[in-house]
Amino acid sequence: MDNYTLVLGSTLALSFFYIIIAKICNRGNKKFPPGPSPWPIIGNFHLLGTKPHRSLVNLAQIYGPIMSLKIGQKTLVVISSSTMAKQVLQKQDLPFSTRFITNALQAHNHCKFSVACLPVCPQWRTLRKILNTNIFSSNRLDVNEHLRSQKVKELIAYCARCSQQGKALDICQVVFKTNFNLMCNTLFSKDLADPFSDSKVELKDMIWGIMEEAGKINLADYFPILEKFDLQKIMYRTNIHFGKLFKLLGDLINERLEEKQSSHGEKNDVLEVLLNLSAENPKEIDHNHIKSLLLVRALLFYPLNFRKFSTFPSPPSPPPVSTFPSPPSPPPGLIILI
Repeated sequence: MDNYTLVLGSTLALSFFYIIIAKICNRGNKKFPPGPSPWPIIGNFHLLGTKPHRSLVNLAQIYGPIMSLKIGQKTLVVISSSTMAKQVLQKQDLPFSTRFITNALQAHNHCKFSVACLPVCPQWRTLRKILNTNIFSSNRLDVNEHLRSQKVKELIAYCARCSQQGKALDICQVVFKTNFNLMCNTLFSKDLADPFSDSKVELKDMIWGIMEEAGKINLADYFPILEKFDLQKIMYRTNIHFGKLFKLLGDLINERLEEKQSSHGEKNDVLEVLLNLSAENPKEIDHNHIKSLLLVRALLFYPLNFRKFSTFPSPPSPPPVSTFPSPPSPPPGLIILI
């Protein structure tokens, strides 16, 4: 207990002195919009409460449509006006386009290769062009039309067999795995899940694990001095998930390269396109970029609500329509720029 108290006290003391020195060095260098006065060390963390979106609405009524908050050692600019948001997103897009990279996304140097994390630079423009031209284009969607038709037919045929046999059917899991295999065929031309069994989907668990860890509040994001300690073990768990995922993607890439050497036929999928681009311009796109691009494609395709939906109990019977209260007005939209 004494050692724990000593470590905690030392960490807080170092954080306090670090903030004081940083304030002295940066005094007068930047001008920020108005906002509440921050407390030492924690800044305005205490003002967010359990419902940050509503707390920000209340603060915006006091400090205006554009305000600044200090969360730990990070400064946030909060915009709650549609006019100001239009200025930022349309007319001042470039200065605000650089993204804040959370500690979890730095696992396995993912942020150095992912188009979702890179700042605006030649590498980012190259990867963005590859995504728009070869992955998200209408031509690519047209090429995969037969895959969608095939998977839907397989799903309908399986449901018909279950109906004839009087077998119970978990429609959520079956639809999820069908959709998941459609994504895998688009990327790798192969199924990575058995849609008609209760077996676990390894790739899904890896992606879900990364999303869960990246979505957690991490003190290291707001107090960089805590990054080396990883007190919440978020970086540790994210490293495990990224390691397993990149190993799986690396095995798929190596398997495809071996197939290309042993046969002259080519497959019309995303992996084949990326490998051809890498062969033409190895300096612009290597296997690390390919893994990150495949991950971006999988994340955008990944049906987030299937897992949550499958765990929800059946809703109770609704009361008569006349007894429903009017829904409360939602708070105005907020854009938070870090």
